[in-house]
Amino acid sequence: MTNLTRSNFQAHPFHLVSPSPWPLFTCIALFTLTTAGEYFMHGFSNAGYFLTLGFLSLIGSMAFWFRDVISEVTYLGNHTSSVQRGINLGVALFIVSEALFFLAIFWAFFHSALSPTVELGAQWPPLGLEPINPLLKGIRHRFLLSSGISVTYAHHSLIQGNRAGTLYGLIATLVLAVAFTILQGVEYSVSSFTISDGAFGSCFYFSTGFHGIVHVLIGTAFLSVSLWRLLAYHLTNNHHLNLESAILYWHFVDVVWLFLFISVYYWGS
Repeated sequence: MTNLTRSNFQAHPFHLVSPSPWPLFTCIALFTLTTAGEYFMHGFSNAGYFLTLGFLSLIGSMAFWFRDVISEVTYLGNHTSSVQRGINLGVALFIVSEALFFLAIFWAFFHSALSPTVELGAQWPPLGLEPINPLLKGIRHRFLLSSGISVTYAHHSLIQGNRAGTLYGLIATLVLAVAFTILQGVEYSVSSFTISDGAFGSCFYFSTGFHGIVHVLIGTAFLSVSLWRLLAYHLTNNHHLNLESAILYWHFVDVVWLFLFISVYYWGS
């Protein structure tokens, strides 16, 4: 007769995460990245080396962290339905926090734009600042909105068991995301003003920079991991929480871009 004790059973549907060094390493990498970035922008010598070190450390920490989570869900089967609901709630709360972050940015923008002070020349945009070329704005706008359509197509294809459609949709989304980021770099390179050009430059680069350079790149990384897991046959038509979370985040990026495009680019220019 097999002797079973209570310790062999689990009285709850959740798994206890094993001790991991990656959250601590990620925090150290982020601290190094942000501090070195500030010093680099102020022209400190050798700050570029620390900026590169912080970026590579962040990528490495996230890669190992993702590896452990993928092992938990794919090979250990720890992500039960209750765990998935908790992760969905966590992603939703994270997106809410990001929405409030952008609310603060829009608040600063409209505060300066609706009642420009005498230091700004009592007009918006201030005299002497030429807004971005409308052609670049229109192309980038279409790229990002098209990526929202393609990623939705990929999601529905996966639910229907259409693996080829999911692959094509994700690849198209990533291509559009990379093209959007490249055009943002071109836009910054041809701009006639900088982040130090008063409230207009600060609001413009802070809002578009955090959206394009930070959020689009993070969304691109999430979708890239989903594509790799799809190629490795980790995702199924009824168990693809990684892809669902990435798609939800990408739609948030699309919605924020609509507000940025209408308010900062068109109305604010």
